[in-house]
Amino acid sequence: MHFRPVGADALLLEVDSASDRTPLDWFAALDAERAAGRLSVVDIVPGARTVLLDGVADPAGLAARLSDWAFDPASVRPEPPLTVDVRFDGEDLPFVAELAGLSVAGVVGTLTSTDLTVAFCGFAPGFAYLRGLPWNIPRLPTPRTRVPAGSVALAAEFAGVYPTASPGGWRIVGRTGAELFDVARTPPALMTPGRTVRFRAA
Repeated sequence: MHFRPVGADALLLEVDSASDRTPLDWFAALDAERAAGRLSVVDIVPGARTVLLDGVADPAGLAARLSDWAFDPASVRPEPPLTVDVRFDGEDLPFVAELAGLSVAGVVGTLTSTDLTVAFCGFAPGFAYLRGLPWNIPRLPTPRTRVPAGSVALAAEFAGVYPTASPGGWRIVGRTGAELFDVARTPPALMTPGRTVRFRAA
C-alpha cells in the first residue's frame, strides 16, 4: 500500500496488486468507518487500483493511521443485490458468442446467472464498471458516435450500462429501461461501489 497526498486535503491510496485486499475492500471498510463517525472525510472514491479520500484535514496523519490499520471485514454491511431487467437484443451479441465459444442463448444464460460487482464508477455520472465476467471482450476498433441510453455493453473484463446517450466503444449486448442516475434520488447513482448486480432477461 502506498499513500500519496493529492492537493492540500486529499489522500490517494495505491493498492498493491499482490495485496489480499482490493481497492473495493478498502472502500467498503473506510466507508463503514465514515458511517460510524470514526473517519472524517467528504468523499471516498474507489478506482481500478486506487482509493481517493477527499476532504481530509490531515492527509499525513491519516496515512500514518492507515499504514498499520487492520480493519474488520465484519464491519462492512453490503447493500442488497440489485436486479436489472435487460432485453438481450444487442447487435454485438453474435460477436461475443463467437468469442466465448457459446451460442447467443449461452451468453445470455451466463450473463443472467453471474453475480456482478460494481468495482468503481466513472466515464459518465451513473456509469458503473461491473466486474465478474468470465471473458475478456475487446472493444470496437472504432467507437460508435452514439450509444443509446440504457445500452448494456461489455469491454475487457467489465460489463456496464450507459446512463445517457454518448459515444462508446463497448460491445452492446442488450438494453434496459432502468434509470441509472437521478439527481433527485439518494444516492443519485443506482449502482454504487461494492453492490452486487444481477441481470434478468426481460
